[in-house]
Amino acid sequence: MTEFLSRIPTQHHIGGRWVGDPTLEVTDPATGEVLATVADADVQTAVSALDAAVAAAESWAATRPRERGEILRRAFEGIIARQEEFARLMTLEMGKPLAEARGEVAYGAEFFRWFSEEAVRLHGRYGQAPLSGQRIVTEPKPVGPVFAITPWNFPLAMGTRKIGPALAAGCTVVVKPASATPLTTLLLMEVLVEAGLPDGVVNVFTSSNSRDTSAALIGDRRLRKLTFTGSTPVGKGLLRLAADNVLRCSMELGGNAPFIVLEGADVDLAVQGALVAKMRNNGEACTAANRFFLHESLAGEFLDKLGRALDDWPVGPGIADGTKLGALISKQAVAEIIELVDDAVAQGATLVRGGRAPEGPGAFLEPTILTGVPITSRIAHEEIFGPVVAAQTFSEVDDVVARANATDFGLMSYVFGAEGEALRVAGRLEYGMAGINTGLASDAAAPFGGVKHSGLGREGSFEGIAEYVETRYYALPG
Repeated sequence: MTEFLSRIPTQHHIGGRWVGDPTLEVTDPATGEVLATVADADVQTAVSALDAAVAAAESWAATRPRERGEILRRAFEGIIARQEEFARLMTLEMGKPLAEARGEVAYGAEFFRWFSEEAVRLHGRYGQAPLSGQRIVTEPKPVGPVFAITPWNFPLAMGTRKIGPALAAGCTVVVKPASATPLTTLLLMEVLVEAGLPDGVVNVFTSSNSRDTSAALIGDRRLRKLTFTGSTPVGKGLLRLAADNVLRCSMELGGNAPFIVLEGADVDLAVQGALVAKMRNNGEACTAANRFFLHESLAGEFLDKLGRALDDWPVGPGIADGTKLGALISKQAVAEIIELVDDAVAQGATLVRGGRAPEGPGAFLEPTILTGVPITSRIAHEEIFGPVVAAQTFSEVDDVVARANATDFGLMSYVFGAEGEALRVAGRLEYGMAGINTGLASDAAAPFGGVKHSGLGREGSFEGIAEYVETRYYALPG
């Protein structure tokens, strides 16, 4: 293990050079042990990363789309060639089971392949103005230097989902990964260098001082776009900073996903969907099912089958064979989830299973089921970000739609039932995305994003590259 970790970069990558003295510790949440020490940027270092991105911006924007696409394609191949290395690294620094980490490698790499193909499909238009008779010519142009702030829960995919469209559009990038999980991003930077990316086009710095380093870049007039994935409170703060600089913003924020099981649903299919929608990534996903609304006619059967499925859900270090639920990101995160569970129980919910941290080292939490969750409880309104099923029952469709929509969030939703009815119900939900009889909806070819307090813009699909370009209009005589 020591030999494996010794090969992972631990410095910032700025202007084509690895720089900085490693002083910031990265720990394994399954053991609490230090995995590596990485460089810790101050404001001056962060600004130097933007300096490099600005210096490279003009030449990268002028690079032919085919060449930009070929670099992204080589980077995709580089990730796949090192997929086991990426998977092990993510499991060690974030805690998810190794099998799920391998899935993230495939998912994350696909954004580079997808946007390598989209790089050559940016088009303008030409036509005649109907009143003046002038010719209208439009051209998509890269928006300019981008600051990408990525979260700890999907350290590879959230990086590729932002870097891929930016590079395809002709933008240079500064990336700040979460200080809890920076190693995956640093390894990704190594792959980009090996793929032939010119110096300064992507720059990465790691920092324990996220507030000051981010504020310095967001307030810099040379920056033209901010893209962030993280909590809604932090996102709102970043938007306030961005407003002073009138930055283009893509914000993928928190969620409070309803998981609705309608009368007549296939219960076995719903249970399998619940295991994915709730337990995937240890429940640490903004798309995770947060509130379970079960029709009263099948709630008992659903919960019984879900409980039996969780009997065979081993908890332990993600790196171990057979683990289905790994360590959460920190013991503090575990404690905060237990607070939500305890509050629900105090208000009348029934704790069917779990709800406690196993003894011993590591940030672990047993798979948990709560029933009869009161709508007044915190867990009915706050994002759980852990392996807790918080269940309520309903009898009328209108009622469950109203309850599902009674939140400021609007990212992901899930509906299980007869396909026609499930689609009709999903159409009434105030969410950017809906899984119909499936617990997994994320795909590089699909537009990912929410409404209300869950964010702005879309990532992935052809909509994703549009976030990184602006339309230039030229008027020509008729």
